[in-house]
Amino acid sequence: MTTVVRTIHITRKARRKRVVLGPDAPESMLVHPQFDPIAFSLGPLSVRWYGLMYLVAFVLFVVLGRMHARRRPELGWNAQMIDDLLLYGVIGVIVGGRLGEVLFFQPGYYLQHPGEILAVWKGGMSFHGGFLGVLAAMWLYGRKHGKGFWQVTDFIAPLVPTGLAAGRIGNFINGELWGRPVDGDLPWAMVFPWVDAAPRHPSQLYQAAGEGLLLFVILWFYAASPRPLRAVSAVFLIGYGSLRFIAEFFRTPDPGIFGTLPLGLSTAQWLCVPMVVVGGVMLVLAARGARR
Repeated sequence: MTTVVRTIHITRKARRKRVVLGPDAPESMLVHPQFDPIAFSLGPLSVRWYGLMYLVAFVLFVVLGRMHARRRPELGWNAQMIDDLLLYGVIGVIVGGRLGEVLFFQPGYYLQHPGEILAVWKGGMSFHGGFLGVLAAMWLYGRKHGKGFWQVTDFIAPLVPTGLAAGRIGNFINGELWGRPVDGDLPWAMVFPWVDAAPRHPSQLYQAAGEGLLLFVILWFYAASPRPLRAVSAVFLIGYGSLRFIAEFFRTPDPGIFGTLPLGLSTAQWLCVPMVVVGGVMLVLAARGARR
């Protein structure tokens, strides 16, 4: 047996790192490309991939929102209302997502480095915090524009997963939130060389495919037909909570505030449990209400 030693680029600069992959590592082992976090520069302005993925998410929200409004005109949404929804949603995502990361997942780090709380361009956004932020924003939108809370959330639920997929791709490009080490031989296992030499699950891509694309397909077709009030929102809660819960078994868990609870579940998994439970109750109540 021979030990495979591979030279891996750490940045676009000349600096390199030698990574020993182990005596049985195949020569074809995938290695994270280690993208430059800056997608392009315009003079002094540098546009980062992470920010670009947010832009993609927002554009998809508007495009899909207008398509959804056209196919379901009885819901009473128009282009201007969708643009306003986006503004509220952006504020909710950024404020809630960052506060969720600070409070749920890394309170100790940000307590020691408070100046980095506002550095959202470096990554570090919690879905669960962003979710709560969006709920608050949608409640404010509905109150101002005369829409019921569930009317708003039922409309936006199919528009959210593509944004989640874009965010996970941003995580992959940034080389953050990597997966757990692989047991056995997995053809698409990937080495994240700044972590260690172990082949790992590219869990960011799993999440992009699961809670992003798969959840989008489910919700897009489910919401194409009239449903009881709260039903589409309920399917989103069940779908996201279940898919994220499963994905966490392949992802290196963030320590978080619930990381020491029993059963070996991660903080994100504990936060997903009430999503699934509440979603299930909502779906049952929506179905009962429709039969009356």
